[in-house]
Amino acid sequence: MRQVWVLWGGVIVTMALALPAAVAGACLLARRRASRGRPLPVRTAVADVGAVAGTAPWLWMILTLRPAPNVVDLVPFDDLARLFQHSAETAFTQAGGSLLVFAALGAALPARWARLARLTRVAGVAAGASLTVELLQYDLRLGRVSSVDDVLLNTAGAVPAAAATRRRWAGRAPVETSER
Repeated sequence: MRQVWVLWGGVIVTMALALPAAVAGACLLARRRASRGRPLPVRTAVADVGAVAGTAPWLWMILTLRPAPNVVDLVPFDDLARLFQHSAETAFTQAGGSLLVFAALGAALPARWARLARLTRVAGVAAGASLTVELLQYDLRLGRVSSVDDVLLNTAGAVPAAAATRRRWAGRAPVETSER
């Protein structure tokens, strides 16, 4: 885990310091929505802020320039198999991080928008967002591996996160508005 701290300690500290601002932002957003008569103001504010605050650090990490060549791996499970040839710490960090990239987004989407209150739709949004990130990594020449396995792992992390929050959104009518 020392390697994680060396590589990403700045992101971790920044996000820890930003957490109070995110909580305050969710409170202010909920108050604003309540004053405008919006349904479920707290729920939608927490979902919106949680999706952004829980996804932004991961995007920051995976869209950071690295001193390495760009690599593209389009063979499913090929990159993952190579990953598990490294140390257990590296494999755990890389695979675990990939699973967490869109977990907050997956957890928040169904609570926010009724049309996304199905796990297959959450998977579709997560896969689309992940594909976009992989294309950005390649197109911006960030020295990263653009891999189909990352898309699979990012999606695989969003779906169980959505399922874990199902009790919070199942049986209720999530809000359809896009008002901020």
